[in-house]
Amino acid sequence: MVRVLFVCHGNICRSPMAEFIFLDMLKKRGITGVTAASAATSTEEIGNPVHYGTASILRRLGIDFSAKRARQMTRSDAEEYDLLVGMDGANIRSMTRIAGEKYSGKIRRLLDFTDRRAGSDIADPWYTDDFEATWQDVMAGCHGLLRELLQKRGEQNGTK
Repeated sequence: MVRVLFVCHGNICRSPMAEFIFLDMLKKRGITGVTAASAATSTEEIGNPVHYGTASILRRLGIDFSAKRARQMTRSDAEEYDLLVGMDGANIRSMTRIAGEKYSGKIRRLLDFTDRRAGSDIADPWYTDDFEATWQDVMAGCHGLLRELLQKRGEQNGTK
């Protein structure tokens, strides 16, 4: 089982968007053995539901997110998850602080799975109010992540 944890600042906009879009991709493709969740680097939104901008996009896509409540990433997440995926440079720094240097090899930025310039950030729609642009970036990153995971799976099974 490959476990992915998507992480952003508050766990109400970008990371839950990535979590539920990625899970939907897995479900629609019938892919098993991969799962995802999301968390925050801060305590600001703990217990709060998904932001209305993200909720609007997920509803439009027919994706249920109703049970999601913001939670903070912990050091034990770094042990439990195979991949910790942040949305921007500030997330990456905070994730490394929470996880510890021992787990820095598990930490990646979502857009690093795309053809974009390495180190590209997904803008925080909390500040930009552009949830559509965030959705496009999240989709691109999730597609790239899935492609990489499937390639690795193929290599491990000797099919590549």
